Amino acid sequence: MFCFFNEPLSRYLHCVLKVMAAGTALVYDDEMINHKLLWEDAACKIEVPERLSSCYGRLQHYNLIERCISVSAREGTESEIMQIHSMDYVEIVKSTENMEKEELQKVSAEYDAVYFHQTTYRCAKLAVGATLQLVDAVLSGKTRNGLTLIRPPGHHSQRSAANGFCIFNNVAIAAKYAQRKYGLQRILIVDWDVHHGQGIQYAFDDDPSVLYFSWHRFEHQKFWPWLSESNYDAVGQGKGRGFTINVPWNQVGMGNSDYLAAFLHVLLPIAFEFDPELVLISAGYDSGIGDPEGQMKATPECFSHLTHFLMNLANGKLCAVLEGGYHLRSLSESVCMTLKALLGDPLPPLSGEMMPCFSAKESIQNVRAAHKPYWKCLTYEDVTPVQDLSTVSCQAEEAEVTQSNVELLSPQEVGDISEVIKTDRFLEMHMKSILSLKPPIKTAAAVDESGLHLLPPTVYIPKGLDMKEFETTISAFDVKNMKEEALKSLLNILAVLNKIIKKEVINGLAISSTASLSSAIALAHCRNLKVQKVLCVFVGDMDMKIELEDDKVLFINICAKHSEQVNTKHNISLNWKEDPKTNNFFSATFGFILPVVYSYQPNLTIVIIGPNQNLGKNRISLLISLLQGLAESQILTVIQVTFWMEKNSPRNSL
Repeated sequence: MFCFFNEPLSRYLHCVLKVMAAGTALVYDDEMINHKLLWEDAACKIEVPERLSSCYGRLQHYNLIERCISVSAREGTESEIMQIHSMDYVEIVKSTENMEKEELQKVSAEYDAVYFHQTTYRCAKLAVGATLQLVDAVLSGKTRNGLTLIRPPGHHSQRSAANGFCIFNNVAIAAKYAQRKYGLQRILIVDWDVHHGQGIQYAFDDDPSVLYFSWHRFEHQKFWPWLSESNYDAVGQGKGRGFTINVPWNQVGMGNSDYLAAFLHVLLPIAFEFDPELVLISAGYDSGIGDPEGQMKATPECFSHLTHFLMNLANGKLCAVLEGGYHLRSLSESVCMTLKALLGDPLPPLSGEMMPCFSAKESIQNVRAAHKPYWKCLTYEDVTPVQDLSTVSCQAEEAEVTQSNVELLSPQEVGDISEVIKTDRFLEMHMKSILSLKPPIKTAAAVDESGLHLLPPTVYIPKGLDMKEFETTISAFDVKNMKEEALKSLLNILAVLNKIIKKEVINGLAISSTASLSSAIALAHCRNLKVQKVLCVFVGDMDMKIELEDDKVLFINICAKHSEQVNTKHNISLNWKEDPKTNNFFSATFGFILPVVYSYQPNLTIVIIGPNQNLGKNRISLLISLLQGLAESQILTVIQVTFWMEKNSPRNSL
């Protein structure tokens, strides 16, 4: 074993290995299935009880339920509901418990795309209570994060009105609840439903303690709810200016690359600057492929990547709350992928080309320009509004024809039933292709056994190293005069790397005294084992040149000093130094590094922490965590041990 370990390094290893509160909560009560439509209504008939039962059934199919901490739902109290809604409105909803069909239909007609059932009040209270139970579980430390499957949904409902299937605004109530019970001062709400959650926006329009982000089908105000305040220039009111972020989609067909771009270039830089204490997701999956409402193309694994990004905020405190989603297979698979991300499972590669469409770029540019006055991460960037050149497009024109003056349409109104079957068949094959069995052991670490008590119990330590096993790789390098301990560290690195490449473990950690040589040898070993595409991120100053072979390696060096090496497409030197005015870690990471590496789509990631790095442990840990979204989370981290030693240590080198 590599026999050097010290207390400062052990604390860093904890950071790298993301030692956090354990467990993911799942809140579900099948009583919420009872809320149903009793009459014919073209606008409402796709909000069906099967939305819940299909999700729960799919979770059972993937054996995910037993991996979660089950949290019981409860009824939300009237006082909790009235944190957002008026007493008069609550009384109207309550009165529907004793109504006959004709009365229910009459009350429903007073609102836009809403229906009431005798069980609606009870189900809506359960939806609120289930959401608050999840908030309690996460903020009390019982679980790390969680998901609640509820209906009726909530993000459209307003203070005195039901709207768009939504009765009580579950997520808005949860934010108020978290503020009052736990004293939170910064809450992020991410609404990835395909419709604008205007109810949430109205609730916090002038509140700087809640940052609300929504992307939604807009089509220049020709899509429901046809509001000017759904556009990119609606940024909040009064003290809340800058704390409402609307990304309007002006054509259908938005996919994985468009959603990723909106996160990387809009939401994440602002969210990390905001630094929330809790993340709430209004998780609507009508933004997914095959949905008759959204007509978008995001595949289920996209939602696992979005979830993974958000898990790096608020110390991982995240609550996902179901909203829309009307293609049952697309909905249920996307819910499963969200939960798998919350559980910490490896992420499947994000399918498709990572190039956002022209219309998405326009929307993103306009949002960034609108928020430039309010956020440091945008202040010094050259972002100005652009003309909406994609206003007239075949997709937009088709959408205008197929959309009527209601929010929700049946599959028959947006296409033939064969389209639904076609999506089902696609998802059947697609999910089989992206999901693979994960190894029973998550992490392998090459560190001193005396420090094992400092690491999580699931960490595997490779033993019994043999020089002959790696002779082909080592022989290409001059290691004859290397000290024994340094040579051992190189063998440890290769041993851990072998475990990852052979998929015996998911990721790994190793210590080295020679970071530059370690990276060269690790890349040579990948080449010998015919790994197709390797991402290598070297943080610190390189002291040797690494020969790269065409596009099999993407090498990014984040260095403090200027590199003499000429940048190429696959060999990038990022001379980075913190400047609070013109540059910061988040703008470099979200604006450059992540877009580049997601476009590359590696099969394996190697991160080397070398000498003279200027990111610091917390930023390096965050960078590693963000990179775990790539290559099915297969990532090797190598740390040059001498950097982490005290300067006065008698053993500051090997």
